[in-house]
Amino acid sequence: MNREGLIRALRKYARKNDVFFEVDKKKGNGSHYIVRVGTKWTTVQSDLNPGRIERILKQLEVDTAAI
Repeated sequence: MNREGLIRALRKYARKNDVFFEVDKKKGNGSHYIVRVGTKWTTVQSDLNPGRIERILKQLEVDTAAI
């Protein structure tokens, strides 16, 4: 899964669970984005591997089965 696919999946998750969702492309450093889901936020890099995706979902407290 690439970054855009992850962001799409998180947006869908937020819509389904009626929680706040935002992507800030300007506050991130270089090619990093800041993603907020509910009250949690994290940085999403441009190149993702399964381990990074799992850590991002854990930081956002999103169940991996929901994505």
